[in-house]
Amino acid sequence: MVDPADWLLTRGERANPLTRLDDLHGGARAWSEGNHVRPLIHGAAYFQALYDALESTGSGDLVLFTDWQGDADERLTDEPGSEVVEVLSRADRRGVAVRGLVWRSHLDQTGFFATENRHLGEQLQRRGAEVLLDMRVRAGGSHHQKFVVIRHRDDRARDVAFVGGIDLAHNRRDDAEHHGDPQPEPLTREYGTHPPWHDVQVAIQGPAVHDVETVFRERWADPAPLSRAPWRRAADKLRGLDSSADPLPEQWPPPPPAGTHTVQLLRTYPDLRLGHDYPFAKGGERSIANGYKKAVGRAQQLVYVEDQYFWGHDVAQVFAEQLQAQPELRLIVVIPLVPDLDGLNRVPQLLGRRRSIHQLIDVAPGRVAAYGLENHDGVPVYVHAKVCLIDDTWASTGSDNFSRRSWTHDSELAAVVLDQTYARDLRLTLAAEHLERLARLSDEGLEATMTDCLDPADMFDVYAAHAVRLDNWHATGRRGARPPGRLRELALPQLTPRQQRWAALPLDLIHDPDGRPAALRRAHRY
Repeated sequence: MVDPADWLLTRGERANPLTRLDDLHGGARAWSEGNHVRPLIHGAAYFQALYDALESTGSGDLVLFTDWQGDADERLTDEPGSEVVEVLSRADRRGVAVRGLVWRSHLDQTGFFATENRHLGEQLQRRGAEVLLDMRVRAGGSHHQKFVVIRHRDDRARDVAFVGGIDLAHNRRDDAEHHGDPQPEPLTREYGTHPPWHDVQVAIQGPAVHDVETVFRERWADPAPLSRAPWRRAADKLRGLDSSADPLPEQWPPPPPAGTHTVQLLRTYPDLRLGHDYPFAKGGERSIANGYKKAVGRAQQLVYVEDQYFWGHDVAQVFAEQLQAQPELRLIVVIPLVPDLDGLNRVPQLLGRRRSIHQLIDVAPGRVAAYGLENHDGVPVYVHAKVCLIDDTWASTGSDNFSRRSWTHDSELAAVVLDQTYARDLRLTLAAEHLERLARLSDEGLEATMTDCLDPADMFDVYAAHAVRLDNWHATGRRGARPPGRLRELALPQLTPRQQRWAALPLDLIHDPDGRPAALRRAHRY
């Protein structure tokens, strides 16, 4: 039996006495029990589940959602009428209370998507839903949480929360074949016209749904203006956009138990500075960073990470200490083969990789491996997942990346499942895709298909062998049959001393800033 207090943060360790998140858990507990969590690998699987759940809502039900990037016309299925704006609008017309918090976004000219996010909010507001464009962030920061809560007035056993890294946006509706979303947005030239996209969301049922709802309610009730910029407030007034939150209906009790999974929510909120603060997180909250530190500090066999970035000294230090303390511990990191920026903008991202992966390989040579993915056409797969699995016991899926920005600067939400069967099955299912065994898995079952990966140490070797074979096939001109699998060994960044010097400033100030209070920053604590 696993004692949750050994792996999960206690209420005191969350270090945020102002939040209501743990009020119903009792004592020092900062987690809920009796949940059922289902991983939804890829946007196509998540969007279909979300579509089905939204379409089944009725009068008196409640839908709450947050989004970092939103496209009103993104379809949740192949069918016309499944567009995000249409599905949410139909729910509102049926009498569902639909409320949304969408990050306002930095300007389009800076490479972001303020226009699309605003259009999503405008269209939903015109159709009756209440959606706020939320810019209550630290300078240069964002609201990066991506979750949906659906609560049913008359049948709370059907309540569900979706948590993870998948936005309601273009590019996300890909599947295991990785040919990309039919509604693509360009990345860099290496990813082609329909960027292949790997991502993960989880569907939660049980008492933890109430916890996810509380995260939304705390942000919704924040009395601070949605933006501190007078010109933004004036523009909203001219457009007729809602600038203040109407009260939400009274929060219902938690849903009944739905399974055996223990779930903890971890969050990041920054220290806002300048006299402002979140009323539910004075000085910010960094339970994601501290949750990783506690769980990694118990790792003995394998830490498996799928992430968009995996950047920096801060990230490396968390793993380096445990790799040194546990000589049998291995680390597998799966990130994009190619960063999502071109030209000189790519160099700071490569420096971020160098600061983490190089350091860890030096600390534990032969026990740290980094890979990227490609589809069967040889096109890189953009890894957008934010998953961490530790010793087939602790499993995190969220909006947070392994970076100082995600751990200190932006708002983030992760759901940790403490359950040995869940964590092991998720690890093996992800491996089955990357080793191209999904067809076998559906016929033979998980254990029979993944026999050579049941032991975490063995999976480390299996990944290495498959990557070597595929890399060699490419190196010899792709002669003969393509070896099975999608894993490519990640080329470690080779940067000149001059590049490392000039790239440090944009990396530390723009790409990977620090949102901690000064005292914690000086103490190298979270």
